[in-house]
Parts: sequence; structure tokens; C-alpha cells
Amino acid sequence: MSQYLSGHVRLGDDLTSVVILDQTLLPNEVKYLTLRAPEEMVEAIQSLRVRGAPAIGICAGYCLAALAQQRKGLPPDRFRAELHRLSARLNASRPTAVNLSWALGRLGRRAHAMGDAAPAAVAAALREEAIAIHQEDVAMCRAISEHGLTLLRDGDGVLTHCNAGPLATSQYGTALGPLLLGTERGMRFRVFADETRPLLQGARLTAYELHQAGVDVTLICDNMASIVMKNGWVDACFVGCDRVAANGDAANKIGTSGVAILAKHYGIPFYVLGPTSTIDLDCPTGDDIQIELRDPEEIKSKFYARPMAPAGVKCYNPAFDVTDHTLISGIVTERGICRPPYGQSLAALIPPLDNSPAR
Repeated sequence: MSQYLSGHVRLGDDLTSVVILDQTLLPNEVKYLTLRAPEEMVEAIQSLRVRGAPAIGICAGYCLAALAQQRKGLPPDRFRAELHRLSARLNASRPTAVNLSWALGRLGRRAHAMGDAAPAAVAAALREEAIAIHQEDVAMCRAISEHGLTLLRDGDGVLTHCNAGPLATSQYGTALGPLLLGTERGMRFRVFADETRPLLQGARLTAYELHQAGVDVTLICDNMASIVMKNGWVDACFVGCDRVAANGDAANKIGTSGVAILAKHYGIPFYVLGPTSTIDLDCPTGDDIQIELRDPEEIKSKFYARPMAPAGVKCYNPAFDVTDHTLISGIVTERGICRPPYGQSLAALIPPLDNSPAR
């Protein structure tokens, strides 16, 4: 069951392209795209054809490796200049998800360590590094799922926001990973999936993944989370993350902080699940996280047959918000579960070299 979406981001067989599942078309159409040009790669990330912090990192690594393979015939100086330019271009496509810069920085350090090696050798090394990032994410998701499962009991009700399943990562996912792993082992959960306005990742993707896996999932509108909690149907909230600051503040899809506030009011534990690559110790607090602003048409017209707002009305459309660390019961990573005070537990979790993405 956990394997069925594992190939949704991969290096093309020709080594000069990246193949992705276009998530914008789900659940109604399953279509794979082949990306070759830098413009196609940037557009795919910006338009959320590939999304989810770990999946973005995997995709970015493959993109840079494919572009390096395309350019391995260039003179060495020009090849390295092109690598730097293309990495910067990919890195600018989505500013909030730290996995993007983390993966590109990792490939950049691998290239730098090779000194004056021939472009073909550098391209091969970048390909190895990108594949390693993907393989490590599979192992990380499994470990996160194991740790997260210790927080649940058979029969628990769990509320989710946005999508942090296999589509957002490699296999199992982060926030959905414990639910999928537990289901494989015969456990039963009742999941309430927020639709997640305005792009409906919960409705289109989370509900799709859980339904495919045989999990008891109920789709709710975002503004129904409060009554579901009040009814006593939710035992825990599990969400993913795109960046975690050094103090434990966590950026995730817009609306996440509201879920955390509601959970605090109703005495429900609220957990953030993500790989250590999303933890940015160079970012002191959530106030230092850059929040991406997106096209107003996502609110006004994107999923409607006709626009549902006046043509000239102003819109504020942040893609993410930041959940204060005081609202978070635990941060679940592949290395274990961090508890408050997060300034200490996160720093103890991560060796300095692991958290040095190129800026």
C-alpha cells in the first residue's frame, strides 16, 4: 500500500529530465510530466505540480542533476557558472520550504568538494547525491512514521491539515505516515481531513491518499475543525511542516496555526511531523521565516466555474502561516520526538553540518 505513489518524482531514464506526477490534476486525472528546461522545472515547483517540502527537495536535487547532465559538454568554468546560476534560479522558486535550499546546497557542496574535476564527473556525482537524498527520504519517512505511531492508539481520531502523505514526500509521508503504517499493521483510525483552502490539498490529495489506503477518512471544511474537536472526535492533530525555526516555531500550510489554537483550547495534543532537513537552526524564530504570497485568483476564481468575488476586490493570499512553539506538543523527526524547550531539543538533535544549506 505504501509503495503505490513512490515514483511520483524521479529522474528520467535519459538522465537529462525529471518525471513528476502533476498533483494539480488529482484526484480526477493521473498524469506524469517530463521536465527538461529550467523554466519547466521552476514552473512545476511554483505552480504546485510538485509540492510538499520533502518532495520539493527531492525534485530540486533531480532537476539540478539533470541540468548538469545536459551541460556536461561545456568548458569547466562555464559549466560551474551555469550550475551556480541554475541552482539560484531553482532556489528562488519557493522561498518558504527549507528543503529546497537544503537539497540544492547539498549538491552544491558536493560539486565544490570535487575541485577541478571534469564536468562529466561532477554531473555523475550530482546524480548520485540526488538519488541519495531520495533514498534517505524513504528511510526518514519510515522512521518518522514509527515514532509518530507511538503517539496513537488503536481507534483514535486524528485531524489533519493540508497534505503530508506520500505525495508530499517519497513513501508513507510525514504527518500521514503513522496513519498509513498503523493501518498496514491492522490498526484503525478515524481521520478528519481539513479541505485546506484555497488550493484544497486536503480534499484533493489527503482524502485521496487515505481513501486509496483504506483509512476511514472524513473530509471537512476548514471552518468545521472546531465543532469536530468540540464533539470529542479528535484525539490528536498531525500536521507536516515546511520550515521549523530554532525555537520550534513551525511554518506550514495556511490555516495550520488556527488548528493549533483550537487544539490548545480543547486540550488536544498538536504534533508537527517532518524530517530534520526542515529544521533551520539558522532561523531564530518564526518571525524570520519568509512567507510566500500567491496569486489572488487562487481565492477568487481558481476552482469556480465563474469568479466568486468582485473583480476589483483586494486579496491577501499567504501560502503559509507560522504556528507558535507554545502550541506544539511535540515535533516528530526521523531521529526521535522533540519536546519543549525546543531551543534545546532541536539543537541537540542536529549536528551542525546537517543544517548548513546554501543561502
